[in-house]
Amino acid sequence: MFRHKFLVTAAVAAVVFLQVPAFAADDAVVAKVGGVEIHQSDLDTAMANLSQQYQQLPDEQKKVAALSQIIDIKLVSKKAEAAGLQNSDDFKKRMAYLQERELHNAYLRDQFDKLKPEEVKARYDKEVAAMPKEEEVHARHILVKTEEEAKDIIKQLDAGKDFVELAKEKSEDTSKSDGGDLGYFTKGRMVPEFEEAAFALQKGQYTKTPVKSQFGWHVIKVEDKRDAQPPAFDQVEPQVRQIVMQEKYSQIIDDAKKDQKVEIVDPALSKGYEALTKGE
Repeated sequence: MFRHKFLVTAAVAAVVFLQVPAFAADDAVVAKVGGVEIHQSDLDTAMANLSQQYQQLPDEQKKVAALSQIIDIKLVSKKAEAAGLQNSDDFKKRMAYLQERELHNAYLRDQFDKLKPEEVKARYDKEVAAMPKEEEVHARHILVKTEEEAKDIIKQLDAGKDFVELAKEKSEDTSKSDGGDLGYFTKGRMVPEFEEAAFALQKGQYTKTPVKSQFGWHVIKVEDKRDAQPPAFDQVEPQVRQIVMQEKYSQIIDDAKKDQKVEIVDPALSKGYEALTKGE
């Protein structure tokens, strides 16, 4: 549940993820178009905002793609200016929208840059504390084709044979090289027959009768039992950070709505907006 929540929320938080290039102190000129200089900072910005297909390219190819894009834009924009397109109402409306969008992004960058590491850790600790207790077992198994083979393995275990060595010798599962080790797992991870038998065992016990599943016949040993462990903070820190960013974004919007009234005249749009903002 913990991992699932982080992954889902991180996907939502990605909506407000911002590509922000770091500009070098020495902003070198990399090209010129009609006497207008193109600086390294311009190239960095274009690279950071290339479409997904270009993001897969090696860095040198991305630089060329970004430069080509800048040059094309500058060449064609001059023609657009000569045609007076910058004076059209449609262009002015679009520019006003783009300016507001960039201000939106700039404000978020400013707020997210102020995010402290201890805020992220506190959010992780809160999620861990809210996790319900769930048992997990560390088990090994030996998988064979017939019940007779499984019974024979149990007899050998009863006689003192080592489970790990028998798994390496007899098991037909890919885990045989690890002595049948399946690691820790919680309920719901294994097929029902296997899971029921494994969780019924105590630490150090093995099944005294073969367990049949769709894969064959199992002999199972439980090495350990414990409460399920949450993922380590270092493993999920990026996802937790995005969760905090998403929560901050929601708070920013809520606070802004207190200062500015939002009124949607169209009934259908109003209903859809309300459902969307409530997370329905």
